[in-house]
Amino acid sequence: MTIPPLESPFSESMFALTLALLLLAPLAIAGVALLNAGLGRSRSAAQAMLGCVTILSISAIAFAIAGAGLSGTLGSSAHRFQMAGKSWDWLGAGPFLLHHFSALSPQAQFALLFQFLAVALAAFIPWGAGADRLRLSAGCVISIILAAVAFPLLAHWIWSGGWLAQLGVNFTLGAGFLDCAGAATVHTLGGLSALAVIWIVGPRKGKFPREGLATAMPAHNAIYVLFGGLIAFVGWMAWNIAGAILWLHAPAAALALIAINTLLSAAAALLATFTVTRIRFGKPDASLCANGWLAGLVVSSACAGIVTPGEAIFTGLVIGVVTPLLVEVLELALSIDDPSGAIAVHAAGSLWGLLAAGMFAPQPCQFLAQLVGIATLLGLVLPLVYLLFWLLNRVIPFRADADGERLGMDLYELGGGAFPEFVIHRDESYH
Repeated sequence: MTIPPLESPFSESMFALTLALLLLAPLAIAGVALLNAGLGRSRSAAQAMLGCVTILSISAIAFAIAGAGLSGTLGSSAHRFQMAGKSWDWLGAGPFLLHHFSALSPQAQFALLFQFLAVALAAFIPWGAGADRLRLSAGCVISIILAAVAFPLLAHWIWSGGWLAQLGVNFTLGAGFLDCAGAATVHTLGGLSALAVIWIVGPRKGKFPREGLATAMPAHNAIYVLFGGLIAFVGWMAWNIAGAILWLHAPAAALALIAINTLLSAAAALLATFTVTRIRFGKPDASLCANGWLAGLVVSSACAGIVTPGEAIFTGLVIGVVTPLLVEVLELALSIDDPSGAIAVHAAGSLWGLLAAGMFAPQPCQFLAQLVGIATLLGLVLPLVYLLFWLLNRVIPFRADADGERLGMDLYELGGGAFPEFVIHRDESYH
């Protein structure tokens, strides 16, 4: 798909369509929240959902105060420096608290609204990975760091004319780094942040009682998990189409295909995960199938606006096979306790989608541009978020104490459980 120039101004029909899509997109956030809560334990479910609402609120305020100005919009003022005869645009220079918002074009206003939703979803991902032991206060400060520092940097580099977007102009690498609907800015950032959180807080007590072994801690509510995946699908279709309009400048004639590619990627991933888990365990695994479905949606965020339907099925099949196997490797071989599967679903899924976008894009050297972007994410963004989280952990401990894990995060932090009419038994691992 060749990226056409942005039509300015929006036609009335395109304005209405984009607004409607962005009003539907929060269903993706709601679906991920429900899925994460279901994948955790019953005695932490209320804390998990309250954390999502709180993180959404804090990230929105933090992004409005500082992040939106640092992210900037395409064509707005920015901080630049000269090196090797090239201009490197590295940070937005917009005013704080959205003082310039009314003066922006409708496209730029929608772009900022898209980013408000994107930063909230990115902050949900490490929160889910730290389930059952991550304190609510820690989730709040993590969301502030992501909304005010890490996300604005990436959003500016990729969406607001920053140096990654300019790889095509400066180095003739395709159309520059492509991220159609937040694969890098949301899912890679969120997945790498989840990895950093897991490294800092460690596994849940009793998860790895002896070296080389792992205790099964299954999702407490498969219905929440599967229904969350269905809700997320509705929002994801709107999200991908809105992203294609804003960042790929897709015409109306291309939008139906983007929706179809989103569906095909998720469907192929689900069927692949279903098959893999049935072969490995004798029966399909519901929570892993939900993770496979979500991983297919993540892949579509990178390439639904670029690939053909056949290519969308291929990308979905690949991640559907990889997801359950990677979850198993991370847990059994690397002793990484990731209840929500954030690393396999969001980090690995988005990185594969970004690679696939480079493989299938018609622009020459686009694959190299995608590799530069991925190297930046792994070599710069991961160390940055880990360092920031490590410093924060010295001030506000991320992990709950032993009593909190034993009682459950609901009783420990909220004083009541999500399911008060049921008896929540203590795990055998605590005996």
